[in-house]
Amino acid sequence: MDIEIREWFNVLIPVGILILGALIGGVLHKVLFRILDKLAAKTQNHWLHSIVRNLEGPARLLLPLALLLLITPSLRLTDEVIAILRHIFSLLFIGGLSWLMISAVFVSRDLILHNHSLDSRNNLRARMIYTQVNVLVKIMVMIICLIGASSMLMTFEKIRQIGVSLLASAGIAGIIVGFAAQKSLATLFAGIQIALTQPIRIDDVVIVEGEWGRIEEITLTYVVVRIWDLRRLVVPITYFIDNTFQNWTRVSADILGTVFIYADYRLPVEALREQLHVILKDCEDWDGKVWGLQVTGTDNQTMELRALMSARDAGTAWDLRCAVREKLLSWLQSNYPECLPRVRAEVDDLANMHKLGGERTPR
Repeated sequence: MDIEIREWFNVLIPVGILILGALIGGVLHKVLFRILDKLAAKTQNHWLHSIVRNLEGPARLLLPLALLLLITPSLRLTDEVIAILRHIFSLLFIGGLSWLMISAVFVSRDLILHNHSLDSRNNLRARMIYTQVNVLVKIMVMIICLIGASSMLMTFEKIRQIGVSLLASAGIAGIIVGFAAQKSLATLFAGIQIALTQPIRIDDVVIVEGEWGRIEEITLTYVVVRIWDLRRLVVPITYFIDNTFQNWTRVSADILGTVFIYADYRLPVEALREQLHVILKDCEDWDGKVWGLQVTGTDNQTMELRALMSARDAGTAWDLRCAVREKLLSWLQSNYPECLPRVRAEVDDLANMHKLGGERTPR
């Protein structure tokens, strides 16, 4: 009976020590991050806020694991059990360390992007930074995951031996994988090329497949375009390398807008030009840089007039065009209703009479 109790104690004591070590690690984590959280709230430090938000998760796993790895060799267990425990803890530690490195990448991203806001009017540099950083972060996360998974697999002796035996055929396998993954690799390199050359950036205004929208997300394989009516157009990233598209904010966000008016030849163009200037001066959406009115076309019934105006971005230009179009039409209806487009027809009564072979019917 005493032997059985002793055996139970030999098992329970190490288990209790492991549980105690995990609890101590959990307490250390809680105390440390509570201090950091209060310090971040007190100082309003964005760096500390990002650390607390991103590193709290992996630290919750790594701190107890570090203590368990230190405690395990001193436990009164058989070498086989200690080896199994250390292997399990090592796998968890590699996973936690990979998690920590990914979180550190996100902390660095927050630090870089904190000083570049997309809300400002002239946000060209911010969009460049956002695009590069977001794509590079995805690449770093993928690399860290691959290294972490490879490190975990290499801790298994049998898998490591299989890897050595397959090394001789790596050349043939590499050729096969290269052909199989040709499209995937092309997509990956297209994503890296987009990040470096930046034909598109986050929040760019583009015309893709006849749709007007803004670049909402750029990944290594696809791009999400937010259409003006809140639909999302998901486009393969290779599209922006292989096809022609319009980028309205490639150099700057400001843009020229046009309004076309069709009127009768009797309309005084100079009066309409002056009225356009009056309307623009009263519109907050006009940036005051460019305006003009020209006769850009004629046909046998009407003339075409193009009103030109500038705005700080595409969305504002759309609102400005709608407002100007409405006010110009209202001004025409009030001041020159006879100059609105009309259809003219002349009837030759004498010719009609000869055709009908009779006289005109008296009215």
